[in-house]
Amino acid sequence: MKILALTKYVPESTAVIKVKPDGSGIDPAGVKFVLNPFCEFAVEEAIRTKEKNPAAKAEVTALTCGPAACAEALRTALAMGTDHAIHLCDNAFAGIDELTMARVIARAIAQRGFDVIFAGKVAIDYDSGQLGPALAECLDWPHVGAVTAIEWGADFKSLTARRRIEGAEEVVEVKLPALLTCEKGLNEARYPSLPKLMKAKKAPLETLDAAALGFSAAELSPTACATRMGEFAPPPPRPPGRMLEGEPAELAKQLVKILREEEKLI
Repeated sequence: MKILALTKYVPESTAVIKVKPDGSGIDPAGVKFVLNPFCEFAVEEAIRTKEKNPAAKAEVTALTCGPAACAEALRTALAMGTDHAIHLCDNAFAGIDELTMARVIARAIAQRGFDVIFAGKVAIDYDSGQLGPALAECLDWPHVGAVTAIEWGADFKSLTARRRIEGAEEVVEVKLPALLTCEKGLNEARYPSLPKLMKAKKAPLETLDAAALGFSAAELSPTACATRMGEFAPPPPRPPGRMLEGEPAELAKQLVKILREEEKLI
């Protein structure tokens, strides 16, 4: 069985994000980037599938699409235990939307014979959650989103996935090949040891650019994308707090008046 885990390099959740002066994106200077937490679940599930099912004779490949720095996401995946890593690396990939990226990835893996793809439910930078479903559509594969548990069929030709829905749990049976996006609770991602991290830094990566995949500049231009980012802007500053003084009964009246007349909340 051949398993693919999609990865993305994102700003750490505690990072202080600044917008570029021209509003074209975030300023990466001084920002620590890490493997997207939901992608960690995807990588972990891919590795666990291999470890728990030796009869499947599984191979696990990690893939990312982005600039050279994104290779660090693959290094983390290799240190966790993936067998191979593919980096779709080209400056032309920098501004593409999720649908175009799905088309790029689909072309890169079309002839590789993967049986199942694990992806994060969402990336914590843009929080769109579009890539997994879009890739499944490009491949014409079934897709199950926000999976919290997986049971494999005896022949590894099918699986049963569980996912939380409002007030209940949904159980989905699916035949392979299939794509699953991973939700928090599916597993707890391992932390690779220092020796494995050091070994991963020297591991070879398969690198493919736009030309190798047969994409023209026009196909990857902003005008070819279905969606485009308009402008990045920091959130407006919070207004200063207001202190109310007086007796409790009077304070209550003042507060109700503010909520009703100024904030329009009641």
